[in-house]
Amino acid sequence: MAAFTKNSPLPWLKPAVLTGSLVPLAAILIGAWRDDLGPDPIAQALNQLGLIALVFLIAALGCTPLKAMFGWTWPMRIRRMLGLLAFFYALLHVITYTVLDQGLDWHAIVDDIVKRKFIFFGFSTFVLLIPLAATSTNSALRRLGYVRWKQLHRLAYLAPALAVLHFIWRVKLDVREPVAYGFVLAALLSVRLVDYLHDRKALLMREI
Repeated sequence: MAAFTKNSPLPWLKPAVLTGSLVPLAAILIGAWRDDLGPDPIAQALNQLGLIALVFLIAALGCTPLKAMFGWTWPMRIRRMLGLLAFFYALLHVITYTVLDQGLDWHAIVDDIVKRKFIFFGFSTFVLLIPLAATSTNSALRRLGYVRWKQLHRLAYLAPALAVLHFIWRVKLDVREPVAYGFVLAALLSVRLVDYLHDRKALLMREI
């Protein structure tokens, strides 16, 4: 058997990530079926789906820093999948809110978006994720061209930041958990920034 290296093919990686990603959804569905989601099951499902979406958003953003710091290439192979899983759970989060919580009362939904800060930031996060998910394919990359595609996908830096703000204003009092996610996000963005500045400096040095 070939020795494992940081750049091994790992054919099981994507199936394992996909299978593992469905475990939280299965737990929520089983909890709902067993009536184990507490006194307010819709709110509990909303909270769990939103948190899972945030975790996948941050995980997708962490793939490039892992490559930059440790030379690992395998995270880049699942970056797109992690981003799509973030969108999938965000979509379930929005559906749960609009259908189960609000009963498709669009007047109430719009009123919530306008008047409630955390709803506004959550809705804004989802809106940003739509073009990211829609242009995640290779064909979309070819249609847009690499430069425009890369510019569009810089929204991937803004979306998790808005999601963290959504989380902070949702919990209101005990903000330790969302702030912890905020620190992780800030650390990942800092690594990206340092890596960008390093590449920019190297490019300028070659041009001199």
